[in-house]
Amino acid sequence: MDIGSIAGLILSFGLILLGNKLEGGHVNSLIQATAALIVLGGTAGACILQFPMKVTINSLKGLIGVFLPRKSDPQSTIALIVDFAKRARREGILALEKEIPNLTDPFFAKALRMAVDGLEPKQLVETMETELASFEEEQEGPIKFFEAAGGYAPTVGILGAVLGLIHVMQNLEDPSKLGGGIATAFVATIYGVGAANLIFLPFSNKLKFNSKELVKSREIILKGVLLIQEGINHSIIEEQLKSYLDEKKRARYESEQGGRAKSD
Repeated sequence: MDIGSIAGLILSFGLILLGNKLEGGHVNSLIQATAALIVLGGTAGACILQFPMKVTINSLKGLIGVFLPRKSDPQSTIALIVDFAKRARREGILALEKEIPNLTDPFFAKALRMAVDGLEPKQLVETMETELASFEEEQEGPIKFFEAAGGYAPTVGILGAVLGLIHVMQNLEDPSKLGGGIATAFVATIYGVGAANLIFLPFSNKLKFNSKELVKSREIILKGVLLIQEGINHSIIEEQLKSYLDEKKRARYESEQGGRAKSD
């Protein structure tokens, strides 16, 4: 569970509602079913029109990735690759064949299988880079979907406000209803701007960040397998793969490996 996503939603909506309360506003004045219908319905319709149905379905499924992102553990991946490199240097790369069924990452399993089978490095790279590009394209769909929703929502909110004002103008004979009618009309604008900047765009950026982490893990795997295939020393492989890690993760990796070496 991504605590940051939950905390961000609670913090943003909570403080906005608190500020509204401190200014003397009432939550009831912000609850308008028709405004929500116009904004959410209009935004959803525009996005469904823009994207193929497959992307729309994947985007809805992608909401899970905002709160339950796919785990990416590059430190463990590097440690495993280094272990494989040690074994390959001692026993030959064919010794890694029995490890392939134990790999939970299909990308890792496929790359290692091709290396063990003796595929030329150039062909291995071309095949796996094509697969990586397809993976990135698949990840890009939900990101663009919510990014588009963040663009449409404010405009649809303005449309809702204009529709509300048209209704108000049709009832000018009753001045007592003008204030409430205008306030209601602008709730649609609040919904549009709020949904775009507090939900859709943050969702898009969170999915983009998660996607980059997954792609980086696969790049580490591909680089590591190629180095193993070339017969490079495990210490050199480790140093090259550590360059993919940021400073914090690198320090954690070195600490874990240092503790592991002492226990061994």
